[in-house]
Amino acid sequence: MEHEGGRFRCKHLVPPPAVDSLAELNERLAAIDVAEDARHIHGRPTSIGFDFEAERDRLRPLPADGYDCGIDLTPTVARNSRITVRQCYYSVPAKFIGTKVRVKLRANELWVFDGRKVVARHPRLTRRYTYHDLLDHYLEILLVKPGAFAGASALAQARAEGGFTKVHEAFWAAAKHKAGDREGTRMLIEVLLLHRQLPPEALVAAMETCLRIGSVSTDLVAIEARKAMEGTDADDAELLAGADEEAADGSTAPPARAGAQVISLHARRLPPDPRPALPDMSKYDRLLSPVAGRDSQTQKGHGA
Repeated sequence: MEHEGGRFRCKHLVPPPAVDSLAELNERLAAIDVAEDARHIHGRPTSIGFDFEAERDRLRPLPADGYDCGIDLTPTVARNSRITVRQCYYSVPAKFIGTKVRVKLRANELWVFDGRKVVARHPRLTRRYTYHDLLDHYLEILLVKPGAFAGASALAQARAEGGFTKVHEAFWAAAKHKAGDREGTRMLIEVLLLHRQLPPEALVAAMETCLRIGSVSTDLVAIEARKAMEGTDADDAELLAGADEEAADGSTAPPARAGAQVISLHARRLPPDPRPALPDMSKYDRLLSPVAGRDSQTQKGHGA
């Protein structure tokens, strides 16, 4: 085993390969392993891959519990909501500032725990003094100080990684145009906080819908995101298409207006009425009209 490990390292890892990430290195090593299966050892007629398949059934089964190759550390969260691990910096949620957290450092990733719950996951950094920030970890701070949002390093990293999409940019621009820079940025941060509860695909679709109708309401974004998750937005699209077809046929329809269109709830989306029939209100209607007969004075005299 030691001889084969040294041979593999000298042949394939000397000089060290230049890669941008550990994932790229792992992909390259996997391709080398596939090529090694076709190699023949001197003096043997069969390949390494053929011999391994013949001996696979003789190997012992893997243990039920996986062996954890990570290292446990307990760094303290600094005031900038970062921890320092092996001369690299990783962000954690802002509520842990000033406390110690448990970190599991593995070969290609880093996990941050609060008790048994994972509160942050980062790819492991390989260069000293580099950092990896997640925008979600700073949203509570940025909601109080929205002026710092545009220049935040976490926002720049989210843009580079594709988490902050062009739809987010368009919604932010529309919110600032309608409510001003400060309040518009707060509205965007409230939408970003919805990512903790709703999937990003549904939220992106909801923001696109709100931009089409000219709204930047956070509540409307949440409603449209849940509609996108349930698939009910397709029913609304069918209703709008049907209304357009009726207007094209020449039937009576209100004139089209620029901007949003208001539609009613589809009948299939309303709960069924459990009552078999409406109640009879004729007996109660008689109370609304006076009783025909003697006047009030005659009734008062007879009563005396």
